[in-house]
Amino acid sequence: MPSIPKLYAFLRGEILPLDEAFLHVSDLSIQRGYGVFDFLKVQDGHPLFMNEYLARFYESARLMGLSVPVPDHTLKAAIHELILKNNLPLSGIKMILTGGYSANGYNPAAPNLIILQQPLSLPDQALVHKGIKIITHAYVRELAQAKTINYTMGIRLINEIKARGADDVLYHHEGIVTELPRCNFFIIKQDKTVATPGQDVLPGITRKHVLELAGSKYKTEEGTITLDDVFAAKEAFLTSTTKRILPVVQVDDMIIGDGKPGPVSLSLLADLISLEQAQLATGKK
Repeated sequence: MPSIPKLYAFLRGEILPLDEAFLHVSDLSIQRGYGVFDFLKVQDGHPLFMNEYLARFYESARLMGLSVPVPDHTLKAAIHELILKNNLPLSGIKMILTGGYSANGYNPAAPNLIILQQPLSLPDQALVHKGIKIITHAYVRELAQAKTINYTMGIRLINEIKARGADDVLYHHEGIVTELPRCNFFIIKQDKTVATPGQDVLPGITRKHVLELAGSKYKTEEGTITLDDVFAAKEAFLTSTTKRILPVVQVDDMIIGDGKPGPVSLSLLADLISLEQAQLATGKK
């Protein structure tokens, strides 16, 4: 049985063993769920698209009225040091910025910066070629442009998702779809237009790359997508850092297209993997 490696974390300016990384109970992330985070993938020891993820992290902090206590070059150095120390070839880096140690449990204080690294597994080929089922739920995230630590609704829905034999949930408001708790959402229309919701969604990094890749082959749209549009779609898929592109073949009780992952989705996944490999090759130089 393989041993579990001892991992390290960055907390409040220093790298220390993960099992010694603690926050005080006065932190607003504990008291009020106040904070932001971001997450990037590390492959073969190299962080992918790090500049884009750090830019979104700083923007999320700004939107939440928080200030990252270090400049981006210091944050990058800490991430690289953590990668070397943990030595996890395929992993995820999570940066968390909290509201700090609040004297009254409500007013923000000096933010606490945390960086964690954990092993990561990607969807296997069997799942990609089978596709997944998702359900829908009426909900819009507060301050959707920011990647906050508030995942209350998604966590509350876990049991319902399982009970309905599904894998995830797609949010909508009065029939206009937005995003999943941890993913962006796309449909392929009958004319092969690649479309994604344009409002009340997190600006996903993978979403951005997929739009750029799709734009070289197909017409693309960012805008209003209704549940009726989803049910009439030729294909559908979700995107995220950890899932890349994962085809969706059923939404609630409606089968999407012919019920199988479609050629546009699989073609874009191949393009995305190629883009990651190109980024990886550049990082190794």
